[in-house]
Amino acid sequence: MKNHTITTFILLGLTDDPHLQIPIFIFLFFTYMLSITGNMTIIFLTLFDCHLKTPMYFFLQNFALVEISFTSACIPRYLYNIATGDRSITYSVCVIQVFFTDIFGVIEFFLLAIMSYDRYVAICKPLHYVTIMNRRVCRNLVFCCWLAGLMIILPPLTLFLNLKFCDSNVIDYFFCDASPILKISCSDTWLIEQLVIVCAVLTFILTLMCVILSYTHIIKTIVRFPSAQQRKKAFSTCSSHMIVVSIAYGSCIFIYIKPSAKESVAINKGVAILITSVAPMLNPFIYTLRNKQVRQAFSDSFKNLALTYSEVKLI
Repeated sequence: MKNHTITTFILLGLTDDPHLQIPIFIFLFFTYMLSITGNMTIIFLTLFDCHLKTPMYFFLQNFALVEISFTSACIPRYLYNIATGDRSITYSVCVIQVFFTDIFGVIEFFLLAIMSYDRYVAICKPLHYVTIMNRRVCRNLVFCCWLAGLMIILPPLTLFLNLKFCDSNVIDYFFCDASPILKISCSDTWLIEQLVIVCAVLTFILTLMCVILSYTHIIKTIVRFPSAQQRKKAFSTCSSHMIVVSIAYGSCIFIYIKPSAKESVAINKGVAILITSVAPMLNPFIYTLRNKQVRQAFSDSFKNLALTYSEVKLI
């Protein structure tokens, strides 16, 4: 960014009320720790449990990694700001935060689309599942998700680096994000705003269309199953992913349903907390509590750890 006068920004956070700072800190710290613990547990189980070596759990492992990275890109910094009372953030750190929060957010949507395609192949083409979703294909799909995130974020970020800031350095948000930063820039932001909208819509529409098409075929296939038990089993296989998809896409859709311009900032902050803090905490529990194989793997791992501890203690 070309910036001769402003070297630091001030993040206003979620609220100016000093009485709410401690409850907010406790809530965000609690959800962040649960998010890290839950997603790390999923990564650990999918790496070391031999029963979780299928493509579905490979994608879930990568999704958990992205969730950890996404929430870690913004929540710890805000916790530090609350704890120290220092709301300033340097220019370079702010740019880095914008890059990582945006790229991990985009990758998350593409991973959700790939996971829906995986469920489509598993239910609609079960006999060819192992052939279609082989290890090389799965790795290439994950690589394409990361590459797509980078390709979508780089064009607006390149223009973002040329912004100038003359008067205000106050960002009405709890982390550095493109939209609130563009509001305080004294440069002509029309082009970058249009590019950001195009990239966001492109990501949203492409991935949502993949999800909708996959689940349309899945539902059509499931309703043709002869037995109710088969239908129930097939739906339970997809239910966890459908809940996570609903939270992710529902949150983004809700951002654009603004009752008034005056209330839009408060609404965006609330939805941002849901996306950056609450959702990464809930997703591991959604996948584990509704998935028999993951619950069994967790139980087996816990028993093995307890057994190992007992053997070491005896020695």
